[in-house]
Formats: sequence, structure tokens, C-alpha cells
Amino acid sequence: MTDTLPPVTTRELLRKKERGEKLVVLTCYDALFARLLDGAGVDVLLVGDSVNQVLAGAATTLSATLDQMIYHTTIVRRGAERALVVCDLPFLTYQVSREDALRNAGRVMQQTGCQAVKLEGGQAVAETVRGLVDIGIPVMGHLGLTPQSVHALGGYRVQGRDPDAASRLRADARALEQAGVFALVLELVPAALAAEITSALTIPTIGIGAGPHCDGQVLVLHDMLGLNEQFAPKFLKRYATLADEVRAAVRAYADDVRGGRYPGPEHSFSA
Repeated sequence: MTDTLPPVTTRELLRKKERGEKLVVLTCYDALFARLLDGAGVDVLLVGDSVNQVLAGAATTLSATLDQMIYHTTIVRRGAERALVVCDLPFLTYQVSREDALRNAGRVMQQTGCQAVKLEGGQAVAETVRGLVDIGIPVMGHLGLTPQSVHALGGYRVQGRDPDAASRLRADARALEQAGVFALVLELVPAALAAEITSALTIPTIGIGAGPHCDGQVLVLHDMLGLNEQFAPKFLKRYATLADEVRAAVRAYADDVRGGRYPGPEHSFSA
């Protein structure tokens, strides 16, 4: 597939929305999975700061570092030929000042070879978004449940349920579109509100726990593959149960080693 289809660009994502084609997005943290997902036709590989929880075992995304994100984005980019690679800007790399945001996002683009960055927030970060876009850095936005603000939001819960919160989300979405984001993640947003925002914007929306009417969907790879058994929110559909397969394979290997069946003659070298 990667030999015949052209690379996905931010402009192509906009055209897909215009044509009514759904966008397929997954998180990715390494070159091996990048090659697999790219070959399977995924449109966007999001190197999320969720890596801090999924692979590093942290309780939240807040302690993710810029060096951590640069490392994982660099290796994902090595495995991706067609998919658009987007790097999350971690907490405090863009909120302190516009100058910090420009410097840190520029470093990400320069050192990783990714095609875009993602940041969280609405009207409060709109000027920062505009500054990044003005110097040629494509930006993906993120509204609704914004994990870097989990403590301020009172936990991982649906956002925009009351009229005032819904109104703020609509205004934030408009502000981000006007600032120049090429796409917008909507996380844990009521389906009807996500549909309304999607219809009102010319840029594509990418939902996670935001219903079926967004222009695309994103899931954390290890969640949808059934590797992360401790995480089972309502919006998650598991497309495999790889944790069971991993355990079974490791037990079979351990049994063979302990029973003297591995390595056998077929796995050994002669003099």
C-alpha cells in the first residue's frame, strides 16, 4: 500500500473532509508499529504524550518531557512512509510563553522529521497556534478532555455537558480554526455537540469518545489491541486481545526452555 499511495499531507486531510472520507488515526510510539500501521493504511500516526502512561508507566501525561517526545517521534518517523506523523507537545513546553512554544515546536520539527505538532487548549492558546502556523509549523488542536489539564478538570470525565461548557467548546473550536489548526481532536465530548462542532468547521475533527459524527477517529494503539487490560472506558472497542496471546506465547517459550525443547537441532549451528 505504501508503494502505491502518496504520502498523507495536511491538505489531503482537508480534502478528505470535503469528500466525506473518514480519517483513521492511531497513536504510535516506535518504528516497528509505525511500519505496521503505515502499511495497513492508517492516515495519521499520533505520537501522543500518552506514551508516558502506556510505555513509561506514569499515572498521567504531565511528566512527559520534550526529549522523551522527540525520541519517540524520531523513531516513529523512521518507520512511516505514507502516514502523517504528529508529535504531541508536552506539558509546559508551550504554555509558558509564545517564544517557548516556537522554540520547542521548532526543535521537534527539526530533530524528528515529523510533519506537525499537537497542543491542547482553546482560546487561551490561539495566539500561540497562530505564531506556530505563521512560521510554517502545522498544528493540530485538542479540545474537550485535555489530559494535561486533568487536575483542573477534576479527572477524566466528559466535557461540554452543560450549556455554558458547550458554548465554551464551540467558541474554542472556532478560535482554533481561525488561528490556523489543520485538524482538531475532540476528546470525551457528547456526540451531539461533537457533531455540531464538526458541521460548523471547515477543518476535520478527530474524535475519541466523541461519537460517530466526527470526521475521523483516534484510539491509543495499545488499548485497541487489547494490550492495556487495565483501561476499559465506554468509548473503547478492542479489536484484538493481544495480552492473552503474549502471555500464552511467553508461557509456551518458558515451558520449552525449562523442558529442554528449545533450542532444538533446527535452531542450532553446526561446527
